[in-house]
Amino acid sequence: MTLRILATGGTFDKHYNELNGTLGFADSHVPALLERCRLTVDVALEQLPLMDSLDMVDADRERILASCRAASEKAIVIIHGTDTMPQTAAVLGPANLGQTIVLTGAMIPYSIANSDAMFNLGFACAVAQTQPPGVYVAMNGKIFAWDNVQKNKAAGVFQPL
Repeated sequence: MTLRILATGGTFDKHYNELNGTLGFADSHVPALLERCRLTVDVALEQLPLMDSLDMVDADRERILASCRAASEKAIVIIHGTDTMPQTAAVLGPANLGQTIVLTGAMIPYSIANSDAMFNLGFACAVAQTQPPGVYVAMNGKIFAWDNVQKNKAAGVFQPL
């Protein structure tokens, strides 16, 4: 089995700019992360434009949907910003692509200590290989159906609607 990973950015892939103290995008952390976590399943990595999910528009979500449609893999992990992950899942879910598609992200960038990025990616890879076809959000050890998930911004967790 080959697993497709779509990197779209989000907090997961942000870099800290020590000159001005901001978080932004440069190269994706995902290739180094995949090497570090010693994933043994074959991976096809596709990097889409890296962006904060708050900046995503319908065309960006359609690009993600098109990438999923074009993928030959039956298991897909999408690394996505957490703020609008449920909105992207709501575009993918009704498409009924016959694949297991799992969205995940991080509350703390991979490049910062105590990030949840590596765990969430590993967890999402396992979910993508074991769940039946459908669209899921996998965050911090929990799996949610695409149509029953929301981000609780006050608590910093995902939960059912």
